[in-house]
Amino acid sequence: MSGYDLQSLNEEQKQALLETEGVVLVTAGAGSGKTRLLTHRICYLIEHGVSPYNILAITFTNKATNEMKTRIAEMCDCNVWISTFHSMCVRILRENINYMEGYTQNFTIIDENDKDKIIKDLLKKHQCEDDEKSKVSTHLDNIKNKGLDIDEYFSALSEFNHNKDLKIYEAICNEYEAYLHKNNALDFDDLLNKTLFLFRNFKDVLFKYSDRFQYILVDEFQDTNLVQYKLIKLLCSVHKNLFVVGDEDQCIYSWRGANYHNIASLKDDFEDVKVFKLERNYRSTKSILNLANNVISNNKERIKKNLWTDKDLGEGPVVFTAFDERGEAMFVAKTIEDMMCEGYSYNDFAVLMRVNALSRTIEEGFLSYQIPYKVYGGFKFYERAEIKVILAYLSVFVNPNDEISLLKIINFPKRGIGEVAISSLQTEAGDDTLLNYLLSERFSTSKYFSKLGHFVEIFKTLKSQLDTLPLYEFVEKVVKGFGIDVAYAGKDDESIDKLGNIDSLLAGVQEFCNDNEDATLSDFLANIMLKSDSDNIQENGYVSLATIHSVKGLEFKFVFVVGLEEGIFPLARATFSSSEMEEERRLMYVAITRAEDKIFLCHAQKRYMYGKSNYQAESRFLKELGIVDKKKPKVFSSLNSFKDDFFREEKEEVFDSGFAVGDKVEHMRFGCGVIVNISDDGLVGDIEFEDFGKKSLMLNIASLVKVEE
Repeated sequence: MSGYDLQSLNEEQKQALLETEGVVLVTAGAGSGKTRLLTHRICYLIEHGVSPYNILAITFTNKATNEMKTRIAEMCDCNVWISTFHSMCVRILRENINYMEGYTQNFTIIDENDKDKIIKDLLKKHQCEDDEKSKVSTHLDNIKNKGLDIDEYFSALSEFNHNKDLKIYEAICNEYEAYLHKNNALDFDDLLNKTLFLFRNFKDVLFKYSDRFQYILVDEFQDTNLVQYKLIKLLCSVHKNLFVVGDEDQCIYSWRGANYHNIASLKDDFEDVKVFKLERNYRSTKSILNLANNVISNNKERIKKNLWTDKDLGEGPVVFTAFDERGEAMFVAKTIEDMMCEGYSYNDFAVLMRVNALSRTIEEGFLSYQIPYKVYGGFKFYERAEIKVILAYLSVFVNPNDEISLLKIINFPKRGIGEVAISSLQTEAGDDTLLNYLLSERFSTSKYFSKLGHFVEIFKTLKSQLDTLPLYEFVEKVVKGFGIDVAYAGKDDESIDKLGNIDSLLAGVQEFCNDNEDATLSDFLANIMLKSDSDNIQENGYVSLATIHSVKGLEFKFVFVVGLEEGIFPLARATFSSSEMEEERRLMYVAITRAEDKIFLCHAQKRYMYGKSNYQAESRFLKELGIVDKKKPKVFSSLNSFKDDFFREEKEEVFDSGFAVGDKVEHMRFGCGVIVNISDDGLVGDIEFEDFGKKSLMLNIASLVKVEE
């Protein structure tokens, strides 16, 4: 065990690790080395005679899973079942879902967009408005996150709420479930719920896994929902050796069912639970931890912890007050550009926001200074239209009942099959699935055969090759055989980007095959559906622009938190709810503790959002941090490169740059352009450059020269 060193643990970690039997709860503060503890515990168990086959470790992100697998391989050269809850359930369902009538192991996993479309179609069928979707979705989420029966849920609800719409919502929820069942499809919540159903109703299935896993470890325990908690209880019902690591101060997912009260439930449901506390932080400076401790101490619903470190005090925080969102964006961009001259890398920086709506101006600031960045928590690679259509094609090969995917591809590329034709084809199919009908002899007499006959022949040919061709070659043949690449063969930038994305997907297939010997198409599709947008955060060569939710578990040398204003962070809705305000404060705590060396806290006096410009009050969290002079923002020596105009008093003065809208200018990097707009404070100019398009530049620091006519 070359990388395994028990002496590298501190005393608190060591005490928790050596408690190998029974139920152990470790409350671990941010950056306290919980991954090190978990990996060392696994190696310790193996060193003391436990077979790797009998150990299960559950994480909350693919990134954490991969990190733990790599560490275990280096430390004790063993293969342990380490996975997220959803990946674990997919594996169990692939092996056992045939116990449940109407499902096969090649089930499709639908994404949130598919779920939304199904609900919208059902709302239309019941003559309901589209804006009712959120209500139906909320009911479905409540039912599935708590593992409830639909009819019992609505029956209990109707005792206290006599809204006539409840009957319609109940019908839609039942029809949604029936539609998925007919398509041999599961949504993300079903992965957990169907596994729980298997365990509760088929004792031999439960015993197979609960008997196998003598030792179970769970990371980020505060983020478990009720169904996940029930799964854990059942899995450890035989050997009762459970080791959980959690931190209620970092519970930020209650909106999707996470319940840090499961920590308290653990003590009620199991006997003699041993509790350990990790408070030593290995990530951040004393200055950063002081901020974190100050803000989180305002929460009442928590186990008291006080993070400490033996690292240096470090630099104090920078609090920047911008006149508006554009000034905030320019401050972030210019600071990063200046610090890059000190030898740092772009991936040392993260810009964190409470809501995605703040990203646009930050992106414009990055573009102005040509700073490479990637946005996380927003539009994802696998949600791009050209990628989704390929995945839909592949899904139909795996699951012939998947009409959801079939309807996405039946008219792509264009085959002249519209909604009327689809409805007619479904009528012709009768009780048969639509795909089975298209592949049958009956279809050859349909009036739509001339439009879909070629599609059917290609499908039959490729279907016969599915089990014999290498996976990469099969996917490539699907792309070419159905003319997907030709559909995006234009010369415009958009077509070139789409073809590049298709190439990237094919490269991903090859990479998956290299990492997973004997992988099937079904395995590949499941892997994609379970991917998280945060899996690739902190890529080399890019600044990370991300929502706070998407960076939990990560760390960066320098962190900017933007939009620290009342109504944005914290959100307005939290003002009247102590529990929601405590969750907002936990988000602030998570944001601060992502920083290793320095943190920048930014807010604007005025911000344009949701169609209008408003004056903003600074976030209450700034006051709770104990570092803000309300009357005048602090100017720190590290920012002397900025002109005084960057730091405004409460009474705003308009900066006179000497430029006006319509002026022709020249920039040393971007060349010739025309000023098309200047901000109210006179600091930011929008310039349309001949070769680089529109750029927003700070007129008080940009190298601009007016070009006389």
